[in-house]
Amino acid sequence: DARRMIAFWNDAGATSLKAYMHITRDELKASLEEGHKRGMKLTGHLCSVTYREAAALGIDNLEHGFFASTDFVADKKPDVCPGQGVGQASMAAIDPKSDTVQSLIKYLVSRRVAVTSTQTVFELGVPGRPMPPGLEVLDPLLREQFEQRYSAARPNARSVMPTLFPKMQKLEVDFFRAGGLLIAGTDPTGGGGVVAGFSDQRELELLVESGLTPLEAIKVCTMNGATFLGRADKVGSIAAGKQADLVVIDGNPSASISDVRKVNMVFKQGVGYDP
Repeated sequence: DARRMIAFWNDAGATSLKAYMHITRDELKASLEEGHKRGMKLTGHLCSVTYREAAALGIDNLEHGFFASTDFVADKKPDVCPGQGVGQASMAAIDPKSDTVQSLIKYLVSRRVAVTSTQTVFELGVPGRPMPPGLEVLDPLLREQFEQRYSAARPNARSVMPTLFPKMQKLEVDFFRAGGLLIAGTDPTGGGGVVAGFSDQRELELLVESGLTPLEAIKVCTMNGATFLGRADKVGSIAAGKQADLVVIDGNPSASISDVRKVNMVFKQGVGYDP
């Protein structure tokens, strides 16, 4: 079934694949074989399959940093998702410096598995964090609905996020420092408050908060993504002969990452736009 579905969508023009939480190892293996045969890369927001199992099967990328890992769930049953809450509770309990955790990072690096950081969407669950940027561009009704949900969810005393969030930030930096290909997304989910563009700027700030230098964070959000997509010869950095996708900043984000918000001009394929 997985092979047929991938063949159908690839013939229709799809270029990449995403596995989701309840996929089995056999389904993932078949998907990877069929997808790779067709030149497609496969990423995953996993749960039923652990990161180590997926890496062994040849997955190309793992979504949401280490927030979705179930590798350290006690009595984890094969091919069964214990639930996102259980997985996150297990990650909140780990010691990021432990040999078992660092062994997983080294294994992912050795298998050339990329990891996508999506800190912007998880920050929403951490008490004391600011409202996400860009809400002013939302339809007023959607903005009101989000702000009501957001305000109601924040005081949750049982949330593991205050413990989980900084640990997952550290693991992303450890993965990057170990030579892993860390890339960045924002995950603008149905929660409604993660707004494209604004959230990319916030992701840069959160990566620096995690421990990367501003220039390292910029590379993660630009060149590393192009490298993963196999387009680094066309986009991802400023160089002669590359596509002119540029942001002109009134400031110096290599010194102060928050300057990425001071956008003066945007160029898309050489055409300039006043923001």
